[in-house]
Amino acid sequence: MFKNKKIGWLILLGFVFGLVVGGISVHNVSALSNKTYERLKVFTDCLEIIKKHYVEDVKTEDLITGAIEGMLSSLDPHSAYLDPDMYRELQVETKGSFGGLGIEIAIKDGILTVIAPIEDTPAYRAGIKAGDRIVKINEESTKGLNLMECVKRLRGPKGTRVTITIFREGFTQTQEVSMVRDIIKIQSVKYKTLEKGYGYLRISQFQEKTAADATKALEALQKENPEGVRGLILDLRNDPGGLLDEAVAVSDLFLDSGVIVTIKGRNEEEKTAFNAHKEGTMPPWPMVVLVNQGSASASEIVAGALQDYGRAVIMGSKTFGKGSVQTIIPLDDGSGIRLTTARYYTPKGRTIHEKGIQPDISLPTVEKVPQTMAEEQTGADPHLDRALEQLKGMTIFQQYLDKEAK
Repeated sequence: MFKNKKIGWLILLGFVFGLVVGGISVHNVSALSNKTYERLKVFTDCLEIIKKHYVEDVKTEDLITGAIEGMLSSLDPHSAYLDPDMYRELQVETKGSFGGLGIEIAIKDGILTVIAPIEDTPAYRAGIKAGDRIVKINEESTKGLNLMECVKRLRGPKGTRVTITIFREGFTQTQEVSMVRDIIKIQSVKYKTLEKGYGYLRISQFQEKTAADATKALEALQKENPEGVRGLILDLRNDPGGLLDEAVAVSDLFLDSGVIVTIKGRNEEEKTAFNAHKEGTMPPWPMVVLVNQGSASASEIVAGALQDYGRAVIMGSKTFGKGSVQTIIPLDDGSGIRLTTARYYTPKGRTIHEKGIQPDISLPTVEKVPQTMAEEQTGADPHLDRALEQLKGMTIFQQYLDKEAK
């Protein structure tokens, strides 16, 4: 049974692909301070001077839009203005189909950085990796551009080509990568039986229905293994995040009580805790969670909750470290703003922001990344093989404990 209790607001935890409706109420302010009025007068004075004396005619709406963009980008790398087209695209993307290259990006240390490539997309096939820094898009420098401006330059009609210039740790010089844009359709959940009794669940992004699809996958694994599931590998590698309620619901599948994640905003009344429920909890199989540098935000919520309760062993490399929450607030003209409104904390109160999740067992970075599920089945993924080995050891230990308990 799908445990997700509909939260009533969706919070963007990935970098770009997510939508929150509600969650924040915008109040009319009846009175502004004199200082605020003074600064607004300076703004209107500048607007009039530009309108009258700039070398070319400029539309007032363009100037105001530019001012809004600048105001939001001055707050942090994740806050931004969304024009009507971008706002509409965000609404579509949470459903798992959109146009582009298939890379999740963020501004990190002032540089446009790849959080993760999305599986089975042009970027994934071209070899783009988590941590790559994009210094140019079609020969234009990304320096000084905000996140939304970069997104606009990367997007375009299916079949058109875009060239990005990247720098990667270990490179001695930048490298150009040319890709053809495509319609990106994400299969959020994949699963299979690795060996008799050992299941594998892969979540590539947290979208609408991810938790429901994960529930169906786990039920299917139980049917494939009628003698019982002995252990489960949850693969969150290169999962850049997505929707908060889906991350909570997936965590809820493996926890029967306690806080999953706490969201803390600016004011005490904006603090919200999301709890696990006993109903619908999967059996307490031994679990290993695979993570890497491309695991961010919503996937860090799941990994952090399971780690704090000792429900799973976390294996891989340190995660990305995006612990802030962005809310998409619609505006009357069809546009919107993407605003950082809170940070999230694990059940033990740990903040992940700019720190990430440290795995219980560190694994060395591998250059070869499996392109398909078929490659994983041939043993082309050493981290998956290592996780299965760890899981078998946990199963033997659990059987010993059960025997001792009797």
